[in-house]
Amino acid sequence: MSGPAGADLEAAVRALRAGELVAFPTETVYGLGADAANAAAVAELYRVKGRPAGHPVIVHVAADADVERWVLAPPAYARALADACWPGPLTLVLPRRPGAVVDQVTGGRRTLGIRIPAQPVAQDLLRAFGGGLAAPSANRFGRVSPTTAGHVRADLGDDVRVILDGGPCGVGVESTIVDCTGAAPVILRHGGVTAADVARITGVAPEERTDGSTAAPGTLPSHYAPAARVQLVEPGAIAARATTALFAGSRVGLLALAADVPSGLPGGLVVLDPPADPDEYARVLYDRLREADARDLAVVLVVPPPDTGIGTAVADRLRRAAAPRP
Repeated sequence: MSGPAGADLEAAVRALRAGELVAFPTETVYGLGADAANAAAVAELYRVKGRPAGHPVIVHVAADADVERWVLAPPAYARALADACWPGPLTLVLPRRPGAVVDQVTGGRRTLGIRIPAQPVAQDLLRAFGGGLAAPSANRFGRVSPTTAGHVRADLGDDVRVILDGGPCGVGVESTIVDCTGAAPVILRHGGVTAADVARITGVAPEERTDGSTAAPGTLPSHYAPAARVQLVEPGAIAARATTALFAGSRVGLLALAADVPSGLPGGLVVLDPPADPDEYARVLYDRLREADARDLAVVLVVPPPDTGIGTAVADRLRRAAAPRP
């Protein structure tokens, strides 16, 4: 079932309470939600997603929820981050409260990733449901994340009982994950809240540990990958790389900021609609990678945006999309 969120909200709540899966929009990407307190529902979420056992998922809660229902009292710097960034694209990893969620949600760990999304449809769903939703991105594991309801339908089809349609996601890349279990914040995944934001809010320059050494969603070396081969390229090397790939008989595309698309490109190169700035790059990134597959491209040359602000998150996703696949 899919369609206007208002028409489907009651059906979504009934499905969640029955242990079924519901896809819903957030400001980052669409999430695949299951009742975080229902072991059978979470097991079904892992099955449909194809997610490896032991790989934790984030719990989403309503804006007016008592967060300490799920986690133990956060440190002062975590409270500062929550006050400044929630509702919004920030996940905090904190010591879990015993019995609040089933063990599968955390991969058996004593910590829990939790966030309060800002998207109105997500908030309507969370308030109506009244519990926490374990929700990774609503796509098959390792593939391109969904930023529209149509992406969810294309990926998951009838494996989802209800798809709530809230339109395109406003941020477009997953939430920033900050580990708040130590004396100072540690960024585990880059997203819409930047390292500079974390430093400004907490007064501490955060350590960054985005290599997957600490288990967190979206931090495996290969992730966010379309069927097309993603290849990172500098602007000055686009023409030569494209010519070589085209000569070999490949269908080749290009994704780059408008300012990085040079003139005089070889005929046959498919230039995917270029974003104007890093914010737009984040919003359209996954849609463009899906377009590459829809247009049957074999290779997508990508020029990452500058590695600052949200551009850091976009560059991170592109590096993982381009990594060798298992």
